[in-house]
Amino acid sequence: MVKSNDFSKIEKAHILVIRLSAMGDVAMTVPVLRVFRARYPDVKLTVLTRKFFEPLFSDIANLNVHHADVNGVHKGVFGLNKLAKELVALKITAVADLHNVLRSNVLKTFFFLKGIPVIQIDKGRAEKKALTRAKNKEFKQLTTTHQRYANVFSKLGFPIDLATHVFPKKKSLTPDIISITQNSTKKWLGIAPFAQYESKTYPLELMVSVIENLSSSNAYEIFLFGGGKKEKDILNNIAGKYDNVTNVVGKLSFEEELRLIGNLDKMLSMDSGNAHIAAMYGVTTITIWGVTHPFAGFMPFGQPIERAILPNLAKYDQIPTSIYGNKVPLGYEKVMHSISPDMVIDALKDE
Repeated sequence: MVKSNDFSKIEKAHILVIRLSAMGDVAMTVPVLRVFRARYPDVKLTVLTRKFFEPLFSDIANLNVHHADVNGVHKGVFGLNKLAKELVALKITAVADLHNVLRSNVLKTFFFLKGIPVIQIDKGRAEKKALTRAKNKEFKQLTTTHQRYANVFSKLGFPIDLATHVFPKKKSLTPDIISITQNSTKKWLGIAPFAQYESKTYPLELMVSVIENLSSSNAYEIFLFGGGKKEKDILNNIAGKYDNVTNVVGKLSFEEELRLIGNLDKMLSMDSGNAHIAAMYGVTTITIWGVTHPFAGFMPFGQPIERAILPNLAKYDQIPTSIYGNKVPLGYEKVMHSISPDMVIDALKDE
């Protein structure tokens, strides 16, 4: 294994970084890899992830993305064997497993047989369990996911300091983006009102109240983000009712959506992927939280906790009830209703 004092002796170090999903977790690797690249400009990086996520890494030099087709040619043990052979052929010298799931553990076995060192992320399962349990809860800030990623590289012998991170310059707008934004001189506000679980999603009727107020203020050009036909239809309906509101879904490629997000003045999001994408570009990101909590380590990169809008924790003192929002105790179904539209509007105005 590479030692922390041997960097100058390594001529062809090549690190494979594994992070297959989900979008927010993949986006959280980006600031970490930027810092790595700045600290170790000559070390080659290959990221193993889904093809769709490749544009997330476009601003990092000397980085390649290897596509994991886990539902196709790389499906199952035989598919992973094929994938492992593809990766070994790249002459990787070490592996940073930032995912630590069944697939990456299978790959780890192949790498072990080839003598390639693998360091896996410590997800802190015990302390997260203590944070989310109802009784004897240990309510405290845990190590952030970004720092957990950085710790993997440190254990490989490549220490990095996330405090040295520098955000990239804003990218130019494409003609399709310009046709949507119309080069508006108002503040550009992105709103991503959906999340994987209902427990992390601000009630739609309350979000509509927020949008209605912001639209009537005439201070913002509002862009709605989401995915899939159902969300597209909902957002089209909202955008059609208010001035200064545009639904972006289906109008831009993923790469163009990233460019637009990177040019926003602010993003309002749930505890979800869009928050992490906005934050990785240095956009002021306001997040609304339900049964999850920033203490679990998923606060968007570089965002102070003051930008997290939380439910009434005195009334709902079991929060966080889970890490991902998939566990909702009886009586906690409407925690989001304790966050008024005025609270959200005031948080946006304060930034």
